[in-house]
Amino acid sequence: MARATARHILVNTEAEALNLKEQIAAGADFAELAKKHSSCPSSRDGGNLGSFGPGQMVPEFDQVVFSAPVGVVQGPVKTQFGMHLLEVISRED
Repeated sequence: MARATARHILVNTEAEALNLKEQIAAGADFAELAKKHSSCPSSRDGGNLGSFGPGQMVPEFDQVVFSAPVGVVQGPVKTQFGMHLLEVISRED
């Protein structure tokens, strides 16, 4: 069964997410930005969501996490919780 390890940053607006994505592209540390800006409790751990299988996260997450290239920041991805930047750390298909 497929499993993935991912991290994310949760913010309220697409503009915030795009701004953070630009900072990451310019060399900012994903985990540090998650600690400072993410409203998810995972922010304490740099946005780390741990390891999970399909169906354990909201469908919008699954769609990205189980198809996006590993190590490439994706998003903004809109869910019922807000706007996310997602990064797949590892995946076993």
